[in-house]
Amino acid sequence: MTGDERGRKREPEQASDALETSGGDADIVEWPVSLSGVTETIVATRGPNELWNLAALGLFAPDSDGESNGDGSGDNPVTARTWGSTRTRGNFRRQGEGYVLFVDDPVLFADAALSIVEREGPVPDAANAWARVSVESLETGVDEGTEWERWALRPVETAIESTTVPTIDRGFGAVVEATVAASRLGVAGYDDAKLRQRLEYYASVVDRAGDPREREALERVREHSSW
Repeated sequence: MTGDERGRKREPEQASDALETSGGDADIVEWPVSLSGVTETIVATRGPNELWNLAALGLFAPDSDGESNGDGSGDNPVTARTWGSTRTRGNFRRQGEGYVLFVDDPVLFADAALSIVEREGPVPDAANAWARVSVESLETGVDEGTEWERWALRPVETAIESTTVPTIDRGFGAVVEATVAASRLGVAGYDDAKLRQRLEYYASVVDRAGDPREREALERVREHSSW
């Protein structure tokens, strides 16, 4: 992993049941990082038990050909999909908001992607940056028997908690891919044998190129799935 320069942590404002935002251009809030392609993040949503549930969420950057304000907050916003009747989907519908967390901790990512993680606050210390977002349902559908819902995410409050010197790490990427493959085991439309072959390959990458934290994350993948 990388070293960081961590300053004083900024606490997010207390989320309300009814999110109120202004609609003028002067009120546009930009994402704390530049987004392109699909960015893997963790999303924190508040449940009926008043605890914050953490789950993995891929952010789709706005299409380059679409109309956008340039920051993903306009007519062509950043989007994400939830699959199945998850806590994230239910909390999005109830609350209309959540916190998108940008993290580089593979263990936290693996736990959030494949297990139930609940905490009293929305932003863990491991978050390098975060964005409190309003969410709007755009469409729903069914793919291979699984319901999905596509959401527009618009930032209303953001903070950068730390700065890092970027490095290229194959181990972290392999952990992310392993969480995706493990989450599809036993799901209709996917070949379990092929998924297990992929998992063994990702494990070999982590073994060769990963650090101790990434090896621990891979063990979490094994614990949280039927691999």
